Amino acid sequence: MAPQRQLLCPGREYWRHGPTELVIEAWGEPAAVAEAKAAAWGRFQQVLGELVAELAALRAPISAMRGVNGRVARRMLAACAVYTPDFITPMAAVAGSVADEIIACFARPGIARAFVNNGGDIALHLAAGESLKIGVVSHAYLPDVDGHVTLLADGPVRGIATSGWRGRSFSLGIADSVTVLAATAAAADAAATMIANAVDVEHPAIRRMPACDLKDDSDLGCRLVTVDVGPLPDRLVASALDRGAAKAESMLARGLIVGAALALQRQWRSAGCADARVPRMLAALRAA
Repeated sequence: MAPQRQLLCPGREYWRHGPTELVIEAWGEPAAVAEAKAAAWGRFQQVLGELVAELAALRAPISAMRGVNGRVARRMLAACAVYTPDFITPMAAVAGSVADEIIACFARPGIARAFVNNGGDIALHLAAGESLKIGVVSHAYLPDVDGHVTLLADGPVRGIATSGWRGRSFSLGIADSVTVLAATAAAADAAATMIANAVDVEHPAIRRMPACDLKDDSDLGCRLVTVDVGPLPDRLVASALDRGAAKAESMLARGLIVGAALALQRQWRSAGCADARVPRMLAALRAA
């Protein structure tokens, strides 16, 4: 499929190339915005081919990899390698890594703010003194905004990602959603995947299938992935969220993330944020 580009509304565009779908918007001097978008569009058209060329390696577990060559592929590997020896492949950070690659084109004079949203994994550019208000949706099939988080230019966050069993990628866990704030979209993407995997319990209402039966080239092989979660007892919901929150806290202690909010069947947990420039995720969502 040839790359497609569509204007959604003044200033906001939709780009698609194969499975990659971006929503992009930038604010600033008109000439600078136009130049940045032209550079980003040119780079966007190259990324899919580069990833396809190394796809076999990128689908392998980190523990079995010897390295990759492409710029986006290397970013994927770096974002995921910090989680070894736990199972993870670089594909856990593909959406965030692509968003990071494209947002780099907007880091130039004359651009005040910009975002690249790759299916919910978002990379940001904020010039000095700027901010962006981000809406958070915890349930993919009930797309109401549960709350907002305002991110500041002098804060540490430039990436946001959400993962869960209801998303477009497979999950080993049962979280409705795990939203992560991190320094980059790639880091947020990998972390959200790992935390969402950790939100888990066993119960007859949870249905799982081998990933290979759902998608024959899945990077998860024949590991069991969640395909349905029925109503669970409150105590099991709490237990699953506690496991995910413990995982998030360990990442926070290592400096891998800035904050996280976890949701499952209308219960919540959060981790962070210790940085005063970043709102506490749970408080920000509940205040909506």
